[in-house]
Amino acid sequence: MSAADVEIEDRVWNEVVTLFGRVEHRLAKALQRGHGIGLSEFRALCRLAHSGEGELRMQELADLIGLNQSSVSRLVARLESAGLTRRDMCPKDRRGVYTIITEEGRALQERAAPTYRQELAAALDDAAADPCLGSLVAGLRGMLTVH
Repeated sequence: MSAADVEIEDRVWNEVVTLFGRVEHRLAKALQRGHGIGLSEFRALCRLAHSGEGELRMQELADLIGLNQSSVSRLVARLESAGLTRRDMCPKDRRGVYTIITEEGRALQERAAPTYRQELAAALDDAAADPCLGSLVAGLRGMLTVH
């Protein structure tokens, strides 16, 4: 790989990180302000709500939302304390622990989802207008029309 290629990759990656940070900050702020929930908590509730039975093994949830085991354990403890999830042992493997979304958790996820979608679209629209990020956003949005 040439030095020019490395420089381009560095620049693209820095733009991705900048875009990610801006979008994450905006989403987190909107969810906290509007619904009293953090972004990781919202993502966990989404994954649980859209899983087949409303339950996932703790490790599977960690993998899906990009957290390590100890972080997802703390996250699930917060959700459980708020009455949004509950834990249960895996019937086939007594060492496995599931987290299960409650009706209250489903209701909060459903109320917060429009806020998440609106803020995501607005954050991407704002980034699309930024000369440094516009082509990245256009490229990402273009990928959606291909699939």
